Amino acid sequence: MLYGIAAATAALLLAAVLAAAFRAPALRAGILDRRRQRPLPLLGGLAVVAVTCLVAGVGEWTRVAPLGQGVGDLLAAAAAVAGLGLVADLWRLRTRVLVAGTVAAAAWVVPYDETGLLGGVLAVGWIALASLAFKGLDHADGLAGTVGVVTAFGVGACAAAEVMDGLAVLLSVVAAALTGFLMHNWHPARIGLGACGSLFTGFVLSSAVVFTRAGYELGPSVAVVFCLSAVAVADALLVVLARGVARRPLLRRGPDHLGHRLRRLGLAPQASAVLLGAASFSSVLVGVLVHAGWTGGGAALWVAGAVGLVVLVLVLLRNPVQQPRPTTSTQVSGHLRVRNG
Repeated sequence: MLYGIAAATAALLLAAVLAAAFRAPALRAGILDRRRQRPLPLLGGLAVVAVTCLVAGVGEWTRVAPLGQGVGDLLAAAAAVAGLGLVADLWRLRTRVLVAGTVAAAAWVVPYDETGLLGGVLAVGWIALASLAFKGLDHADGLAGTVGVVTAFGVGACAAAEVMDGLAVLLSVVAAALTGFLMHNWHPARIGLGACGSLFTGFVLSSAVVFTRAGYELGPSVAVVFCLSAVAVADALLVVLARGVARRPLLRRGPDHLGHRLRRLGLAPQASAVLLGAASFSSVLVGVLVHAGWTGGGAALWVAGAVGLVVLVLVLLRNPVQQPRPTTSTQVSGHLRVRNG
């Protein structure tokens, strides 16, 4: 218990310091999120990954807080996925490569002895999809970090209920590292999470859910898994449906995620992050209650209904998603001549 508190405190402080230290090198090296209207360096995720692996590794090495069976492999696979994401941040990398790498890492960590073959295959697909869905949340200041912190605490509570102390400590370290990162990522963000940090966080959280639900029946497990990741699922579902309705390529980036649409509806960036963070807290709480057996799986249907309603409304609103076309120099000079004339 005391080590968990000390580890979380150390992770928070180290992540805050490293995120600040990585900003200038990222700017000089041009490691930027080019989707933004301002230069946003992307090495914040590397700070989260490095701190999490360091603190968790110290606990494992000293045997003060051993990670437990399979959790060390989970962390190693997550670090490998983070490395792949870092390559995507540094250079352009096809989405299919990210998908293939995440699937391979997920196939390595799934506990097939407890899930069975069918459950294991479903778990591999879920981990890959959830990791990529969480990567999609990194489109607005503070959003991915906020949802990640809330989800890590929820999954950590499920792990503690299963007496998986090593996994619970790892999740508390992830939550603390993300909190330290959020000190620099709240609007206006000074550093971003990037594919490195977002894939790492999504992989750890989704794999941890699989670990905590291994051995349970498939139906209740689906309800818990969905509730613990409802916001990421809603964002991914919204993007898929909106691009399908608009007949736009699915893998082409565009401002059509939850945060973008809430901004166009008039919400401030901070308000959007807080609203989606509160929605994540509500759904995660339902997931924890269902996992602990304090409420029936029918409660997850309310979460599913809310997600479906929000996605349907935002798709039907059809608010524009295309960026305004850049103004050419000829148009600018012509506009100035009109004004000066």
